[in-house]
Amino acid sequence: MSGEERWCVVTGGRGFAARHLVEMLIRYDLFLVRIADLEPAIQLSAEEESGTIGEALKSGRAKYVSTDLRDRAQVLKAIEGAEVVFHMAAPNSSVNSYQLHYSVNVQGTKNVIDACVELKVKRLIYTSSASVVFDGIHGIFNGDESLPYPTKPLDSYTATKSEGEAAVIKANGTNGLLTCSLRPSSIFGPGDRLFVPSLIAAARAGKSKFIIGDGNNIYDFTYVENVAHAHICAERALASGGEVAEKAAGQAYFITNMEPIKFWEFTSLVVGGLGYERPRIKIPAFAMMPLAHVVEWTYKLLGPYGMKVPQLIPSRIRLLSCSRSFSCSKAKDRLGYAPIISLEEGLKRTLESFTHLRADNQPKREGPSKAHRCLGGGRVADTLLWKDKRQTLMTLLILIAIYYNFVASQSTIINALSKLLLVVSVFLFVHGNLPERIFGYTIEKIPVSYFHLSEDKSHQVALSVASSWNASVNVLKSLCKGNDWMLFLKFFLLNCRCFDAIRLCNLSIIVGLPVAFMAFSIYEKHEQAIDAKFLEAGLLGAN
Repeated sequence: MSGEERWCVVTGGRGFAARHLVEMLIRYDLFLVRIADLEPAIQLSAEEESGTIGEALKSGRAKYVSTDLRDRAQVLKAIEGAEVVFHMAAPNSSVNSYQLHYSVNVQGTKNVIDACVELKVKRLIYTSSASVVFDGIHGIFNGDESLPYPTKPLDSYTATKSEGEAAVIKANGTNGLLTCSLRPSSIFGPGDRLFVPSLIAAARAGKSKFIIGDGNNIYDFTYVENVAHAHICAERALASGGEVAEKAAGQAYFITNMEPIKFWEFTSLVVGGLGYERPRIKIPAFAMMPLAHVVEWTYKLLGPYGMKVPQLIPSRIRLLSCSRSFSCSKAKDRLGYAPIISLEEGLKRTLESFTHLRADNQPKREGPSKAHRCLGGGRVADTLLWKDKRQTLMTLLILIAIYYNFVASQSTIINALSKLLLVVSVFLFVHGNLPERIFGYTIEKIPVSYFHLSEDKSHQVALSVASSWNASVNVLKSLCKGNDWMLFLKFFLLNCRCFDAIRLCNLSIIVGLPVAFMAFSIYEKHEQAIDAKFLEAGLLGAN
């Protein structure tokens, strides 16, 4: 670029798509770039420091301006002297805060418009979203710009985005300002902080195997460099003057890769490409909605007290199960837009940029698991963690048999002992007659010494039984006299407690047995993901 200095401003310049636009503007030498963002000072990664942005900041071809769009004075200072403004700033769409979204997307946008009009900026390009026409209920197939804003928007983010977009389009022609709005659909690429990281977080938690809906919903994804390229196309069209600028100005445009694909197929390519399990189990969306409403209600209740925004909410379920594809014919005809990076190439570059999130690059557990240590690390641990599946199944079957024969049947003590002795005697007889090897397996014989009881031990057992018997007889004698009411009350309460204990024992066995044989095994397999959830909730101390 030569001659008079021509500055442009990129609001939200440290955001995902904005960083790519800044790099492209510098690389093509179209403008000197003023990067406006909320942080007090720009923080560059090591790669950026030695890259295009770092070099431009050092040479003066780019400048950073700390700007809060909600502060009109700061906005005026950031935009002063600029020929073009790319208004790309927006709060995190996953944060469910209407107040935050309105203050930035509506009030902040109006401050940008007012500053552009007052400072006689020539062109304003606004970054909107394809979601502004999506109501979360009806699918969109090859939708065009004639689609109206829904009467009930998907969420507070899209509601305020559409309000900001309407204000930008309305401002077209005010004091010579030319405006337009771009609606990119589902942006992905290197530097993504939302889509790919959230997919990988779900994959690590074991959720990547699930498909919400029938899996056939069509989506339009947009590689981030194509989004940056679309902004430059829009700026060039508005700067062309004459009929071209007149047709381009005051309009909204959908921006995609022009390669519609099934949402779950694309998701599968991402998670599978990074080494995680691909989605395969289909769950109807209607089956998930009641739970999603409960989660959303819980968040509304506990959100003010620090609960993080959950992923399982109705608007997200609708996004994952509905079709959303859009036509770029208008952008192609009036802006001259066409993707410069194919979906396949964009996906390849994206996966290469997220190698640090690959499944095989995650830290491996050293030594025994927490569950194994908690269970003592012996045969009990091996059994409950299914280390030896045959041993675990045998133990489970034996416990089930004992429960149904001696607990659930509500037998008397004498009947229960009789059954137990019968089972033990049959087992010992059969076991004693088995050969030493069956089908290649060695049968360990029970030595006779197992049943040997020493004279001292026999004497101790006899004394203990006699003492307990005498104590019981003394209690019964006292009750028969009818004088000791306190003793009667204690005896009565003790019997009631025993009956309750038996019922509680039944319940604890029914619930506890399956839990014991499943919970520890599940925890061992997903230890990191479960610990991470507890850390988020503040229930686990960091190691």
